[in-house]
Formats: sequence, C-alpha cells, structure tokens
Amino acid sequence: MIRTATPDDAPALSAIWNGVIRETSSIFNATERSEAEIAEITQSGDPFFVWDEGGVQGFARWFPFRGTDGYRHTVEHTILLAPSLHGRGAGRLMMERLFETARAADKHVMVACVTAENTAGIAFHERMGFVRTGTMPEVGRKFGRWLDLAILQKRL
Repeated sequence: MIRTATPDDAPALSAIWNGVIRETSSIFNATERSEAEIAEITQSGDPFFVWDEGGVQGFARWFPFRGTDGYRHTVEHTILLAPSLHGRGAGRLMMERLFETARAADKHVMVACVTAENTAGIAFHERMGFVRTGTMPEVGRKFGRWLDLAILQKRL
C-alpha cells in the first residue's frame, strides 16, 4: 500500500494537497500547488511516498530542514491523508517509513511543524514519539486569522 510517489501521481496528489490548502489551516500557504510543481517534487530526490489503495489516498515526505549544511542531519516532513484513512493505522505506517528512510540517510532529527490548533495532528505526532519543543505565536495568517505554529521533534 505504501510506494514511492511518481510524476504520474501528480493529479491525485494535487487534489489531496490543494484540498487541504483550500479547506484547512493545516497548511498556512493559500496558494495551491500545480500538478507540474508536484510532479517536480516527486523527482527531487527527497523521499516521497504515497498510500495507494485503489488510488492515491495520502502522502508523506521528508526534506531538508532550513537548507544549510549546519542542519544537514535534520529533516522536516509533511504527511497528509484522506479522512477515510484516519484511525486505520495508515499514518503510523507512513511515519515509520519516513523514520526508516531518514535513519538510512544518516538523519538525526525529524521536525514536525503543526498548526497549534490542530490538536489531532499534535496528538498523532506525540504518539509517534515526537516531543513538543515550542510554539511560535501568530507566525502564520490564513482565513483572516493569526495562527500559532507548534514545533515538535523526534530524535531518530
């Protein structure tokens, strides 16, 4: 059910990603991602996995944190799943795949940046062994509201 994302997945990934952008505060960005942009991300070389159960229903990826060599052993991740997968263990399996590939790439810490009002997302990460290390008040703005960002991390 978990496989590596390909450029052919871009339409399904776009539907998931842009749905979250349009409908939630989980992603502060209000600009939707094009299928071409998503296809390019799948080919970036960073680990990018999809949950495919008769079609792509979610994805998880990790990528460099901050982009300078001092942070080369730290990664950030994104995980987005269709509501139909919530509570079925798909998120846990996707996160375990991220942990495995990050460890294999000699990464030391994985960071999660979660909208502070997303209590379910924070609880999920805590169940996966992440520790909340801080909150950045009012650093994002979406839907006419200031949003806090919770920072969580896990030593791999």
